[in-house]
Amino acid sequence: MTDKRRYALVTGGGRGIGRAISIELGLRGYYTIVNYRNGLSEASETLEIIKSSGGDGELLPFDVSDLSSVEVALKGWQQSHSGEYIEVLVNNAGVRQDNLMMWMQNEEWDRVIDTNLNGFFYVTRALLKDMLVKRFGRIINISSLSGIKGLPGQTNYSAAKGALNAATKALALEVARKGVTVNAVAPGFIKTDMLNGLNENDIKGNIPMARFGEPSEVAHLVGFLASKEASYITGEVISINGGLYT
Repeated sequence: MTDKRRYALVTGGGRGIGRAISIELGLRGYYTIVNYRNGLSEASETLEIIKSSGGDGELLPFDVSDLSSVEVALKGWQQSHSGEYIEVLVNNAGVRQDNLMMWMQNEEWDRVIDTNLNGFFYVTRALLKDMLVKRFGRIINISSLSGIKGLPGQTNYSAAKGALNAATKALALEVARKGVTVNAVAPGFIKTDMLNGLNENDIKGNIPMARFGEPSEVAHLVGFLASKEASYITGEVISINGGLYT
């Protein structure tokens, strides 16, 4: 094999925390595959930032919540990159549809579970075998404070992220002997459009550091977990929340 590229895939990598992670991995020398579902312009902008910073990558559109979409996209990528594999997977794609449970619609529950939890399953399963064969891989799941503490109005989101945390721990035990680590990062309040509609001043008063986090701060942690230096860390759910919940 003449191409020595190291490949990383970031689902939902075009904006917010996903964008920051994509850029961070590009800076660390990974050929970064930026996944998106609808946001072509945002994903393209992210890829341009990666390239202007000296990195490289490509766009790979698919819907993580749709098994057929995942399989077609990833099988197509694998067929066009014979002998190569994606060694770093960041399961970042996620959605929120907040509502009190007594008013929650089936569609609100299903969409959140399908994207945040089933998406992890579909994408990870598709890439896991190659990591095991190559005896090296990094799977990093972007969870949430909601998956640890639980927040009112987020029964669906908390259920999905809590399950993701448990799945992280279980999968880590399955693959540890093959050099594959599996960890989750659980951000608190981070400055992204996921927080639209929330009153920042009211929330900051409950955060010991008295501020929201930056996407780049989450990305730096993910970048470390993707590295060889993090080879003895697995099965962990690492909070990054300014001390809000410890």
